[in-house]
Amino acid sequence: MSHVTSGDRRARRRLTTQIKDGLRDLHNQLSTLNRQVGGHLAIKDTDMDCLDLINRHGPLSPSALARQAGLHAATMTGILDRLEKAGWIARERDPADRRAVTVRALPDRGREMYRLFAGMSSALDSICADYDEQQLELLADFLHKITDAGQTASHSLTASS
Repeated sequence: MSHVTSGDRRARRRLTTQIKDGLRDLHNQLSTLNRQVGGHLAIKDTDMDCLDLINRHGPLSPSALARQAGLHAATMTGILDRLEKAGWIARERDPADRRAVTVRALPDRGREMYRLFAGMSSALDSICADYDEQQLELLADFLHKITDAGQTASHSLTASS
């Protein structure tokens, strides 16, 4: 029979608070990094977020991208116009359905962005090298669950508005 003491509960609450604070600090630092990269590339934060979704999940239809980004379709049109004009993406007709459009990232500009994130990417590689495979699996699972929780919270807010 396991007995949890009030000291154990306090220690667990303290650690949980440290994790939440750490995630907030991480969010703020990554936002700062993204703003700096965006400043170098003359690209808005939301546009860069959409470009990341296209890079990771594309090619995508504009409506699928809007859903993933949690943005209104009209807002997405403006973002895609800016990204296309700046040479980040291409809009193409779907060969299976000529009425449908897909959006894909253009690799040349992508390399420019990846170069600016190279320092952070190298730092992450070094940090991950300090963990064994089982620890990395635990961290990956934790991050996946946090991402899902954020998506659920976002959808709840969208549904209530």
